[in-house]
Amino acid sequence: MRYRHVQASEAVRRPDRWQPPGATPPRHPDVIVVGSGIVGAACAEALTRRGVRVTVLDRAPLASGTTAHGEGNLLVSDKPPGPELVLALASSARWPQLLAALDAEERAAGAGGGLAERCEYEAKGGLVVALDEAGARALTGFAAAQRAAGVTAHEVGPDDVPAYEPHLTPGVRAAVHYPQDAQLQPVAAATALLRAVRRRGGTLRSGVRALGVERGADGRVTALRTSAGTLPCGAVVNACGPWAGRFARDAGAPLPVRPRRGLVLVTAPLPPGTVRHKVYDADYVGAVGSGAADLRTSAVVEATRGGTVLIGSSRERAGFEERFRAAVLRELARKATALFPVLGHVPVIRAYGGFRPYTPDHLPVIGPDPRLPGLWHATGHEGAGIGLAPATGELLARLYTGERPRTDPEPYRVARPGLAEEARCSA
Repeated sequence: MRYRHVQASEAVRRPDRWQPPGATPPRHPDVIVVGSGIVGAACAEALTRRGVRVTVLDRAPLASGTTAHGEGNLLVSDKPPGPELVLALASSARWPQLLAALDAEERAAGAGGGLAERCEYEAKGGLVVALDEAGARALTGFAAAQRAAGVTAHEVGPDDVPAYEPHLTPGVRAAVHYPQDAQLQPVAAATALLRAVRRRGGTLRSGVRALGVERGADGRVTALRTSAGTLPCGAVVNACGPWAGRFARDAGAPLPVRPRRGLVLVTAPLPPGTVRHKVYDADYVGAVGSGAADLRTSAVVEATRGGTVLIGSSRERAGFEERFRAAVLRELARKATALFPVLGHVPVIRAYGGFRPYTPDHLPVIGPDPRLPGLWHATGHEGAGIGLAPATGELLARLYTGERPRTDPEPYRVARPGLAEEARCSA
């Protein structure tokens, strides 16, 4: 069997550089995935599952960037009907299946077991609440539209809210329970995906910076230029997260992916059951994904297996500025205690933050770049990369190997309206 690439510009395909079974394999990989976060790891896992020879490289320690600075949310509750929700629903169904398959693979190799537990996968569900009448009307309308798109969303009356969250403020006017929402530990999950890549013969390299690509006489990518030298390959996947715009520019195919900083507060451990679900104010639906403001904050509260409570969420256009603003942390704390007054008496033990890859139309970029054959993208998920990773990896791998995709790739293509114009302006 000979696999085929999907050409970047049309549905026409050409044989790639792979060898048929039994042939002597080339010394270089078919694909180099640049970026070892959850999205890059998911792409590499999906590709190696299909027999593709993959190298994953990262300029930093593996899975130490955006993935290590997230909350591990697997959400459908915050997404309106549309392409992002399609990916979220597919990933929501895929995550437990993927963890079970990787667990079986690890057991067969004589290692591990209990992978879902080690990745702290928890189908805890989400609870979205509104604290005023306007928010209540907006929330119920939003949930109705989601249900029409396939989301399970149960309206909860104010009198029934304490059964879900006993410590929530009594001022809740409306609530919606989303049983499909889940959570996992993002670094553990990314590491499990990368272990599978290595187990299947893939190569993992950290501390290697991608600098650009080399092209052949036909204009296709033939190698990746790195701080460790030029690495021949058949294709490159740009999974650089917030740095994807920089790498795309260096490769000669600009992409409008920019960083947005997100901050999270972590409390001291609390008794089990203090916060039972992923809980957030209804304004999170609009605040995180929309608008041109430089700063957006919303109350997002959830507990971890260790008993600590994570408090978010902020999105701030601050470039790659590492310093935190105390005013943002105070606003997060204020909004969280408005939801859970009990948190006003709990010490915050630390705060952390990271950069999320933002695109102008708030949709990820997944697929081949029509301007540069052999360059692929899997980026722009902003704060939803953990939740969207499995479906992203599957879509990219199916396109690469010529399989029929289960998700329509059109909304995520590089040359979509608006995104292409932004890319030209930033060139």
